[in-house]
Amino acid sequence: MNATALGSGFGAGTNLLKKFVRLARGADTLTVAEKVYSIAAFLAIVTTFLLVMSVQSVRLQTTYRHMHVTAAEAAIGVGRINALIYAIVMESRGIYMSADRRAMKPFADGLVRRNRELAEAVKSMEKNVGDDDAELFASFRQRILQFIDFRQELVRRGIEISPAAGREWGDNDANRTVRSKLNSDIEALERIYQQRAREADELANENRYAAAYLFALGLAALMLAALNVVVMRSSIVGALADITQATDRIAQGDVKSEVPHLDRHDEIGRLARAVQNFRDAVARIFELEELELGTAQARDAARTERDQFNDKYQAKKWQLSAAINSMPQGLIMLDGKAVVVAMNSNYRQIYNLPETIQAGSTLEDILQHRVKSGLFSGDVAKYVAAVLDRIARREPAAYEIALNDGRIIKIYERPMDGGGWVSVQEDVTEQRQRERILERMERFLATIIENVAEGIIAKDARNLRYVFVNKAAEKMIGMSRGEIIGKTARELFSPEAAELIERRDKQLLAQKQQLEPIIDTIDNPARGRRVISARRVQIGGASEESHMFVTMVEDRTENMVAAA
Repeated sequence: MNATALGSGFGAGTNLLKKFVRLARGADTLTVAEKVYSIAAFLAIVTTFLLVMSVQSVRLQTTYRHMHVTAAEAAIGVGRINALIYAIVMESRGIYMSADRRAMKPFADGLVRRNRELAEAVKSMEKNVGDDDAELFASFRQRILQFIDFRQELVRRGIEISPAAGREWGDNDANRTVRSKLNSDIEALERIYQQRAREADELANENRYAAAYLFALGLAALMLAALNVVVMRSSIVGALADITQATDRIAQGDVKSEVPHLDRHDEIGRLARAVQNFRDAVARIFELEELELGTAQARDAARTERDQFNDKYQAKKWQLSAAINSMPQGLIMLDGKAVVVAMNSNYRQIYNLPETIQAGSTLEDILQHRVKSGLFSGDVAKYVAAVLDRIARREPAAYEIALNDGRIIKIYERPMDGGGWVSVQEDVTEQRQRERILERMERFLATIIENVAEGIIAKDARNLRYVFVNKAAEKMIGMSRGEIIGKTARELFSPEAAELIERRDKQLLAQKQQLEPIIDTIDNPARGRRVISARRVQIGGASEESHMFVTMVEDRTENMVAAA
C-alpha cells in the first residue's frame, strides 16, 4: 500500500512538473485556469516553506535573545553580589578596628544595609536561574544566607557586648571557609554564564543561515510572482485587450470586424467565439432596426428620458428616506406652518405615534395624540405658537423635556434652508441616570479615601508636587493639606528626607508600581524621625496630563518602638 501511495504521489508530481514546463514554454494547450493554478500551487509551496523558515527564525532569535539577556543579567548579578560581599567585608573590618561602640556604629549600620542589599541581589538573580546552574545556585544561596547570618551576629555582638566580642566572633575558620566557598561558587557561576553567552552566539550564527534561506525563498516567491504577471499579461490580459477592442468596434457598429483568438482552445478561445456570436447577433439586430428606424428612435428616446427621470426621482427619494430612518435619533421636519414634511421611525417610537400620523399631519395632531397617551400635559396651543414663533424668527434651540413616563428627551431645533424647521430628538434617560450614578459613586469613593486609616498621598508625576493628601496623611506628616498641596518634598522635608523621597519616585517611574511595602526611616519636620511603610502605584502614562504617583503610607514608628 505504501508503494502504491508513493507511486501515485510521484506520478502527480511528474504531471505537475510537466505542466510547469509546458507553461514556461507558453503552450496554448493549457487552459488559463491550469496556468494560474499551477503558478499558484508553486507559489503556495514556496510560501509554506517561507512561513516555516520564518517561524524557525523567530524561534531561534527569541531563544538567542532570552539566553543573551539572562546570561548578561546573571553576570551583572554575580558581579554585584561579589562587590557587596567585598563591601560587607570592608564594613566588618571597620568593626574590628573600632575602639568603642560609638566609633563602631556607622560600620554596623553600613554592614546591615549591605546585608539587606545582598539578600535582595541574590533574590533578584533567582529569575535567571536555569537547569545548568540550579544546583550550584541553591548551594550558593545557602552560603550567602550563612554569610549574612554570620555578619548579623557580628553586628549584634559588637553593639550589645563590645567591639572586642565582635572581633573574637569574626576570627574563626568557619567564616574563612564560607568566604572561600563563596569565591569558588562565584567563579563557577561566571563560567556557566560565559558558556550561556557562547551558546547564544552559536544560536545567532544558526539564525544567519535561516536568514539566508528566507532570502532565497523570498526571491523564489518573487520570481513566481513575476512569472504569474508574465503569464497573466501574455495569456490573459493581452488577449482580453484584443477581444475588448473587437467588442468596442462591434458596439460602434463595425459588425464586419474580425474577432481575434478564435483558434485558441482555452477560455479565451471560448470567449472569442462568444463575441463572434454576439457580433453576428448585432448584425441581425441592425438589419431589423433599419426597418423601423424613424418612429422607433423617437419612441425609444422618449422612454429612455422618462425612465431616467423616474430612476433619479426614486433614487433621491430612497436616499432621503434611508438617511432619515438610519439616524439613531428621532427626526421630524416641519414647514413654515408646522405641517409635517417628514419623520423617521425613531421619532414615532419615542412618542408611540400611530401610522395615521405621517407626512401632511400637523404638529398639533402629534401633540393631541401625546396628550391622549399621557406623554404631554402642557397647553397644546401655546406650545404650537412657540414653535411657529421660533420658525418665523429662524431661531435655533436646544433643551430637554421630561415625559410623564419618566423619560428625558433632548431636543435640538434648527431652521432649514428655504424655510421650514428640523427637530432632532434623542432619548437621554439612561445617560442622565448613569451620570447620577457616577456622581454618587465619586462621592462614595471620596468619603472612603478620606477616612481610611492608611495615609494616601498623590503627586503630579511631571513636577513631583503634591496634589492630594487624606486626613491620615495630614496626621502622619504633621501639616494641614493647605500647607502640603502644591509643594514638593524639598519644600516640606529636610534635604536628606527629600532626596530619599525623590529617589523612591524615580524607582516607581522605572518599575510602574511598587505593591510590596518598602520600609524607610525619614526625618519629619513636625514629628521628628519616623519609620514608614509605603506602597506606590502609577496612574496614567508619561504622555498623559493625568499622570500621577499615588503612595499609601503606614506609620510604623510606634510598632517598631514597641517591638524593640
